[in-house]
Amino acid sequence: MSGPQRLAEVFVELADTLVDEFDVVDFLQVLTERAVELLGADAAGLMLADQRGGLRLMTSTTQRAGSLEAFEIQSSEGPCMDCFATGAPVVNVDLAGAGERWPAFTAAAAEQGYGAAHALPLRLRGHVVGAMNLFTDAAVRLGEEDVAVGQSMADIATIGLLQQRSLREQTVLSEQLQGALTSRVLVEQAKGVLAERAGVDVGEAFALMRSHARRRGTTLTSIATAVVEGSLDARELAPS
Repeated sequence: MSGPQRLAEVFVELADTLVDEFDVVDFLQVLTERAVELLGADAAGLMLADQRGGLRLMTSTTQRAGSLEAFEIQSSEGPCMDCFATGAPVVNVDLAGAGERWPAFTAAAAEQGYGAAHALPLRLRGHVVGAMNLFTDAAVRLGEEDVAVGQSMADIATIGLLQQRSLREQTVLSEQLQGALTSRVLVEQAKGVLAERAGVDVGEAFALMRSHARRRGTTLTSIATAVVEGSLDARELAPS
């Protein structure tokens, strides 16, 4: 794990997003990227519950992690699914020995080259709204301190998603989560559109939109909307 100073910087960075109308998609992307950095993982992904209680993929740090996360949802088995169902962390899973527990998931994880998986719940006062997966190529274990740091980051994300509103306001909660899911779909659509127009891969397209949003002080969702609508040219996204 990184040193105390970097850890403090990351928590300040995450807490700084806890304002009205913060960019949910970018916030969750930052969360997964910092989890990979601080916990020594090779990739991370994050799922949120939709209005019907089913999990939906929100973000991932790599394409192969995103593919595995999508498969986990489709097959309804894996660490994130168990973590979301129980509200408890599922950590230090050596995937080579988890075939009986998750036969389809472990086979898919092996194809993607992962040796271990960990899942942390996004929860507040017993209410679970999603889960974050961490993957390592080797069968690496997380220590108690690492698990505590990762769970604290997930807890901050949950507070950010709920924007410090009471969990009793179930209608507001559903609208917030559905809004985040809708934003994610729009961003994914924009990534594909921009990749085709600019002749880059989807990862580079996402990085271009995200950097442009930060330079302009606007949201990633608004940039994605402009890309899809055609009001923002691909050439405008290149840094000056």
